[in-house]
Amino acid sequence: MAGNIKLEVVTPEKSVVSEEAQIVIAPGTLGEFGVLIGHTPFLTTLKLGVIRYKDAKGVERFVFVSGGFAEALPDRVTVLAQSAERRRDIDVSRAKAAYERAMSRIEGKAKEDIDFVRAKAALDRALYRVKLAETLR
Repeated sequence: MAGNIKLEVVTPEKSVVSEEAQIVIAPGTLGEFGVLIGHTPFLTTLKLGVIRYKDAKGVERFVFVSGGFAEALPDRVTVLAQSAERRRDIDVSRAKAAYERAMSRIEGKAKEDIDFVRAKAALDRALYRVKLAETLR
C-alpha cells in the first residue's frame, strides 16, 4: 500500500512532532515495532529509546522518548510520551552534564542519600540523548 500516515508525538507540555510519515519505528516495551499505512490498530507502552521515521519526502528523522504510550491506527500513529525531544533540539552539553551528575551519584561522589533507581534512569536518559545527538548527525 502506498501512502503516508500522520505521526503525532506529544508530551504533557507540548507537541513535538505533527507530520506525515512513510513509516514509523518505535521502541515498544515488548520490542521495537514498525507502522505503515493501513496497519492493524493496536495500543502499546513505550520504553526509553528513539522513534525513527521517514518523513513524507523519505528523510529519516529521530525523536528521543522516555517512555509513554503509542496508538497505531490504519492512518495515524499517536505517541503520548513522558518526555520527547527531536534530535535537532537536544542540547548536547546539557545532556553530557546530566550524564556526569548521574555518574557522580551512582559512583557515590555525591554526599546526599542516593536513590539509585532514579540515578540509573537519569543516566540512561542522558546516554540516549548524547548518543542520538552525537552519532547520528
